[in-house]
Amino acid sequence: MNGVLETIDNAVWGLPLISMILIVGIFLTIRLKALQITKLPQAIRNVTANEKSGKHGEVSSFGALCTALSATIGTGNIVGVATAIVAGGPGALFWMWIAALLGTATKYSECLLAVKFRNIASDGHIVGGPFCYIENGMGKKWKWLACFFAFFGAAAGLMGIGTSTQTNGITSAVHNFFDPNSINTVMIFGHSYSISIVISAVVITVCAGLVIIGGLQRISKVAELIVPFMAVLYVTLALIILISHASAIPSAIIEIIQSAFGMRAASGGALGAMMLAMQKGIARGIFSNEAGLGSAPIAAAAAHVDMPAKQGLVSMLGTIIDTLVICTMTGLSIIITGTWNIGLEGVEVSTRAFQLGLPFSSRIASFSLMLCLVFFAFTTILGWNYYSERCLDYLTHGNRHALRIFRWFYLLAVLAGPFMTVSAVWTIADIFNGLMAIPNLIALVVLSGVTVSETKLYLEKLKVKKKIAHDMNHLKNVS
Repeated sequence: MNGVLETIDNAVWGLPLISMILIVGIFLTIRLKALQITKLPQAIRNVTANEKSGKHGEVSSFGALCTALSATIGTGNIVGVATAIVAGGPGALFWMWIAALLGTATKYSECLLAVKFRNIASDGHIVGGPFCYIENGMGKKWKWLACFFAFFGAAAGLMGIGTSTQTNGITSAVHNFFDPNSINTVMIFGHSYSISIVISAVVITVCAGLVIIGGLQRISKVAELIVPFMAVLYVTLALIILISHASAIPSAIIEIIQSAFGMRAASGGALGAMMLAMQKGIARGIFSNEAGLGSAPIAAAAAHVDMPAKQGLVSMLGTIIDTLVICTMTGLSIIITGTWNIGLEGVEVSTRAFQLGLPFSSRIASFSLMLCLVFFAFTTILGWNYYSERCLDYLTHGNRHALRIFRWFYLLAVLAGPFMTVSAVWTIADIFNGLMAIPNLIALVVLSGVTVSETKLYLEKLKVKKKIAHDMNHLKNVS
């Protein structure tokens, strides 16, 4: 089965899709005149305002960002980065950076379109995302493409990125800390599992169920509390590693660049090494920050905001926070401590890096990483439940009965995650991610003209506001 999944994964995440993601990112960056760099200060101002300025919406702009971050900041930042570097070498981190830099423009565009073309249901709840801007923006004749995205979006949440990968990461971290030698075990379906894995799987499932039943409002409130806390905690721990090993950072950067372009490969193998680093880096980068995937727009569509471009700017910060900050810190910690090539797998790579890098005892370092991973993965479970439910909502035309059944299947998938092999779980998630990205990327190119016009409209409005504010201040000074 693993062999079959690997074959499918290599086909989905082959050169065509990788090229498509990069080309769309470059195309949007050019059309938007590198807006992700030039308008970054304005994006930060929009986040700090945290206001509900729109007529329609369910959460604030900040709440929508936190909901999206709750889904993006997860095991991809800890386990995914480690997996990419082990498989593709340190150069995979470089391609994560490239994917993130270009993906910021992609994230801006897709979240802008999500607000522009969102649907408002009769009961007031918002349904928006790629399926809406494909159908409403490109026209009814493209509804099949919208359904294609929605189907794989629901499947990705249920069978990959939202459930199995997250609980697998959580229970592996708990197991490595509390019962690394599997001394206390229990038999399930003829296989022996550590009691720590079983208990943590049940606890996570119950906690997820208590939040998921409350819908977007509860998910958003939990995310607004947990996301800032967990991000600060993890960044602080990673900074301690980097500061205490500051002298090793320049050589780590050189190693990343050399590996990214196959310079460290044996003669004749440079191109193959470069392609492997590119494939693993971009695939894991997309898994982590979800730029171009089409998931974040589903949360952005629910924001109380008056102009689509405003939410686009807020949402694009998610890619910066996720990949250019958190994934970079994880990757540098792994490369500096050299834990990527000593035969470890998954969360064990990051755990060992923290044990070697932090100036604490191994026990405290392991517990610290386990705590971060639990928070990261738990919020991802919540965020992806919302995404997949909205995809199903679109497919079933708001059938409440179908959504209630889906929630129970989702929680069962969460519970089953730890009992699947690590490689199979990540490969399945990769496949569905790739299949989601294809229709979304097509729509972003077709609707790029709308994105540009909405951006111009917003920037002109900002100029008018600044001029009015300047004139008012001038009158006050004169008086």
